Formats: sequence, structure tokens, C-alpha cells
Amino acid sequence: MAGSTEDYAPHPHIGGRTAALRALAAWRGAAPGSPRVVVLTGSSGSGRSRLLTGFLMLCEPEYRRRLPLDEMDPSTVPPDLPTPAVPAPEGLTAAQVLWLLADHYELSATSVEEVYAELAARDEPVTVVVPDVDRAGPVRAADEAARLVREVLARLAATETVRLLAEVPRPLAAELAASVAPGTVQVIDLDDAEWADPEGLVRHAHAALNPQFGAPELPFTVDPAARLAVGAAVARRAGTSPLIVQLTVNCVLMAPEGFDPADERYLPTSVGEALDLHAERLGTDPQTLRLMLAPLALAEGEGIPVQLWARLASAVAERDMGPAMADGMLLAGPFVQPEEQVAEAEEDGQGGDGGRTLLRLWHPAVGDEIRAGLPNVAAAQTRIAMALLEAVPEQDWSKADPYVRDHIAGHTLEAGLLPQLLTDPALFVHADPVPLRAAVEAVPPGELGPPARTYLRTAPLLTRTQAPAPLRAALLETAFVEDGLPEYAEAIHQRLGLELPWRTLWSLSVSGVSAVTVGSLPRPDGSATPVAVLVVPAGTPGARLVGAPGGESGSAVLVHGLAQPDPSLEDADPQQVLLPSEEERAAAPLGLSRGADYLRVWDRADQEIVAALIADTPFTAADLSPDGILVLATERGAKALRVRAAGSGIAS
Repeated sequence: MAGSTEDYAPHPHIGGRTAALRALAAWRGAAPGSPRVVVLTGSSGSGRSRLLTGFLMLCEPEYRRRLPLDEMDPSTVPPDLPTPAVPAPEGLTAAQVLWLLADHYELSATSVEEVYAELAARDEPVTVVVPDVDRAGPVRAADEAARLVREVLARLAATETVRLLAEVPRPLAAELAASVAPGTVQVIDLDDAEWADPEGLVRHAHAALNPQFGAPELPFTVDPAARLAVGAAVARRAGTSPLIVQLTVNCVLMAPEGFDPADERYLPTSVGEALDLHAERLGTDPQTLRLMLAPLALAEGEGIPVQLWARLASAVAERDMGPAMADGMLLAGPFVQPEEQVAEAEEDGQGGDGGRTLLRLWHPAVGDEIRAGLPNVAAAQTRIAMALLEAVPEQDWSKADPYVRDHIAGHTLEAGLLPQLLTDPALFVHADPVPLRAAVEAVPPGELGPPARTYLRTAPLLTRTQAPAPLRAALLETAFVEDGLPEYAEAIHQRLGLELPWRTLWSLSVSGVSAVTVGSLPRPDGSATPVAVLVVPAGTPGARLVGAPGGESGSAVLVHGLAQPDPSLEDADPQQVLLPSEEERAAAPLGLSRGADYLRVWDRADQEIVAALIADTPFTAADLSPDGILVLATERGAKALRVRAAGSGIAS
């Protein structure tokens, strides 16, 4: 390794990686000859995330103050500059990562193209660090990491005012580097000899075996010489992988009985060997361990709830895994990380992911190894999906475990079954719209049925507003009516047990509605028919030309039944329509407020909001009848909603 480090203290978080830190420090300081773009890569488990975390500590003023900078190699310490932008992509879409960056720099852009244009127009370069690209996206099977590289990172790398450092999986790293002009990019592959860190691996193993840092007191951990010898052997067998070091230590410390420090047979050289050797040392078939961990390798989100683990393992194995898992943590423990979540109150009363234990694998590379060993990943995901469906109490999604309702779409996507699932409006309402939307967007449009297309059209509203279940139900109910799916709207009313703020009465697909007015049309028998009058472009089918207020001519209007379509109104004379007086409107129990993309109906008595409607296109007109029927229009058409009585509405 170039350059002596004997006289300097290692980075306390990384414990090595001097060569890589030097290159990153030179990039950060824009040293002469340093590249504008650095792509940090390596095999899964090579320590790239840990290296980047340690480097960012040197770039953040608060952390810099805690580090022994005076004792470290000066060439590994970047200059004290403003903290770079770090849009972390874990769980986010490519678009969300870009808008995080826009927010960081307080850009005024309202479109993707404007973001890049504003960055390119800056007088001073901007520094952007993107970690954990492999963890992008709400749904693993949607391959959001590739989209992030192609749609965001490649464009940032091509923007000359952007100094970019991105941590990227190797296949995507090569693609990103190839998209940048020669001489502009440097690839740091931590598995290459130039960047390998055997001394750091020995330090890692030695520290992990040290009782001072939590290891149990064992003959080979309390004795410094024995600990160093074991650490050196572990690191030597691990090659260039800090993950193999950690898994080896986990296995040895979890079950030290029978471990001979002088026998390297049980020191693995790969993730697969770590799994198999640990199982063999415990007298278990390695396939049993792999089947136990398979649900975690196929999991979505933050991990599998512990109470579902055995059920899903049995589904994958197609046999009862309960006996094998009864005391399974000794076997699976080195590869699993439990997380205790604190319960949090939920607006919609569904309950969150809190107050329970989630299990996830120690590292994504363990999941990669287990998935690679499955005969058929899609078949395994199919069995998991069926088991999750069976776990829904009374097939009521409101009672389902949060993991089941929020992530079953991810499992069925990888199984190739998601379109069959997208016919249940209850799932649309109760599932977290972020992962569900991501999963649905990953399905080829031609495979989606009408209700799924309605969901996909409405999903941006659901995710943008973080709407609770009752508001999600209300927005989907009106969208179903708009799209000619009244049976799905009725199912929301009848089956979900939610009190919606409105019922959508009708919808017209007519463009160009510039005004709406409620009124009544007198009948010869002395009665009156409540109607809605829509001002539309001339030539609209069914519309009649009439004189507009102020004597202007040429306006066209449609007269429609207020509560329901009425064929007898086709020949109605709009000039015969009587409008509510100002006194009638003022005496009505409900009032109407309107913005560009929202409407609010409020109770005049206590000023409480009883219904709030948002739209993905601006409202062009709205009116409220004295008895609480809201007529509104957007560029897509017009519709009428009967607003529920005041007293139990939802807040906007």
C-alpha cells in the first residue's frame, strides 16, 4: 500500500482505508489533477458504505470536532469546507432523490429540467455525495437503483458545476463511469489491490473480538496474543471483505463451543461459506439455515415481523419449519439483526409498524446469497404472498399486520402476480401508498386493469399529501366514479366501514368547463328540479348557446341534474334556471372555500372543516348548493359530491 501510515492514527470509524481516504480527500478539496466525479464501488460487503460514512464524518463540522484530526494522516483529511449535499436514497425513488437535492440548494425549479438548468447556471460548483444507491426505492423488485443511476446520477455527472461522489454497485458503477467524459471520473473499486486494506481488516477483526467492545470473555478473546492471532486468521481468510470478517466473528461468538482457534476450516472466505460452515459446526443441514433466512432475504421494507417469520419460512420450504425454528436464533443469529420498534399513534387508527420486533438480515449480501440459492425466486415469492394473504384476519385489510398490507404488493410484484391483486379497493385504501405506488408503477401498463389504472392516477395525490386512510378512501371513491367504475366506489362505501366526507353523485368527462352554478328549474306543476349549470366551450355536445351575463352572446351551457342525471333536462332552457339568492346561500349550514388545487367545505356554525378535496389538476370552478351538494370542475370535467353532514369531517 503506497505511503507509510505507521506514525498516524487510523480513522476511528473506519480503522484503515488510507489510500481510498486520500483519493476522496483530494476530490473534496478539488486538488490539481483530481477528478470531478468519483464512483465508489466494490462487491456487496466490501465496506463501501462504511468508508463513505467515515469520509462524511470528516466533511461535517460537528463530527470533525470529535475526530483526532491532528493525529491522522493529513493527506486523508479533507479541507474544512461547507457540508456537501447528501441526498440519501434509501427507500426513495429517483425523482425523490433529485428533489431532495433541489430542496438542499433551495432551487426555485418546478420541473426536473429546471433543476438541472439551475444547477448548471450556478456561479460556484456544488458538491453532492450520494450514498447507498443499491438501497434506493420503496420496492426491491422495481430496480430503482438503476433508474437513479440513469435518470439522476448520470445527468448530475454530466453537469460541469456538480462535483459528484456516488457509492454504486459494481455493474451500475461501470455504466455510470462510461456515461462521463474521459478524464472526468475516477472509479474506486474497493476489491482492487490498489484500494484493498488488509491491515484494516485485521484491526476490524481484532476489535470485534475484544471484550472491551462487547465480545464475551473467552480464552481467545481475553488473551491479547490469541485474539490478535485469531483476528489475523479471520482477516486473511476474508480476502478484501469486511462483511466476511464480521460474519465470521458473529458466528464464532454466537456459538463458541467447539471452535478451535488453530483450525481455519471454520473460517469462511465468502458469505455462502459463512452460512454453510456455521450450520455444519452446529450440526445442522446448511439448507435448513438458508430456508430459515429465506423470508428475510425476500423481505421488503425494514424487515419481517418476528411473529410472521416461521409462517413465511414454512411457506418457502413447503413444510413446517416451526420445530427447526423453535430455538433457531443460535443458528440464524449471526446473520440476523432484530429491531425493536416503539409504537406510534396513527391518524387513521390502522396502527403502525411500532410496538414489535422486526427482523432483517445483517447485510444485503446475505440476502443476495440466499436468493441466488433458491431454485425459483418467483415461486418462493408466490408462496410468501399466499401466506401473507392467509394472515389477513377475516380478509379485512384494516385488521392486517402493517407489514402484510404495506408490502404484499412488493412480494406479488416479484412473483409476477401483482395485477391479480389490484382489484381490491380495500387494499388500495389501507396499504401505504408509497410502496404500493412504486410496485404498481413497475408493472407494464398493458397488464393493469381499470381499477389499478385509477389507483395509479390517484396515487400521486395520496403520496404527496400523506393522506390517512379515510381521505385515501374518499379520493379513490371520487376517482372511481370519474373513471366509470361506480361499483368500486360503492364498494368503498359499503365494505370498508369508513365514514367518508362525501359521496360522489355523478361525473362528466367534458373539457373546458369555465364556470359552474347550482340552481333549480321550475316545472309546469309548480315543483322545481335541482340542477347544475356548466359553462362550456361552444360546440360541446349537448350544450346550448345562450346570452351570457352582461349582454355578451355566444356562451354555451350544459344543464345537468344536480343529484343525478336527468334525461328530461336535455332540452331545458338555461335561461329558466333560478339561482339561489344571497340570503339562501348565507343561511345554508355549509360554506365553501377554494384554492388552486383544493376545496374546503366548512360548517358555518363552528367553522370546522367537514370536507377537504384536493386535485392533481387545478380546479376551474366550484359551487355549493344550500343543501350541501358540491359541484366542481377541473380541466378533465365536472362532478357533483354530496357532502356529509357537519360534525365528523376530516381535516385537510
